[in-house]
Amino acid sequence: MTRVREDRAAFRRPTNLSLDEQLVADAKALGINVSRACEVGLDAEIRAERNRRWKEENLEATAAWAEYVETYGLPLERYRQF
Repeated sequence: MTRVREDRAAFRRPTNLSLDEQLVADAKALGINVSRACEVGLDAEIRAERNRRWKEENLEATAAWAEYVETYGLPLERYRQF
């Protein structure tokens, strides 16, 4: 579950958004805080994009590590208790 830090509340910035009219009406009918829902969704998108970019930027290193483990095994494997 994506969690937006509560300490962000003091730093909210008014923003204009264009949203589907029916979605807004449904949200209001259900008592959903549209601003909060948008904030949570945006937070999830930001996390997903940062994760995707990290994987892309570190693809070479993770591939090299996987190759190392495939060839030599885990470095401290002999000490594993399981």
